[in-house]
Amino acid sequence: MKKTYQLDTLTCPSCTMKLEGMLKKTDGVKEYEVLFNSSKIKLEYDEEVVDSETIKNNIAKLGFEVLKEK
Repeated sequence: MKKTYQLDTLTCPSCTMKLEGMLKKTDGVKEYEVLFNSSKIKLEYDEEVVDSETIKNNIAKLGFEVLKEK
């Protein structure tokens, strides 16, 4: 499954590193890209291992709001 999450504005490069670290540790996430300038995360994940709600909850735990997903 491929998704794009639009986040509230990312304010610093360390925000990007925090998100990348979380995604790297999340089982089922195959590929990801955190786009600092557009405040988006593009990722591909295995639906049998992890679901979108879990990923969004993990993002929220880091203090970032998911505004929309597609």
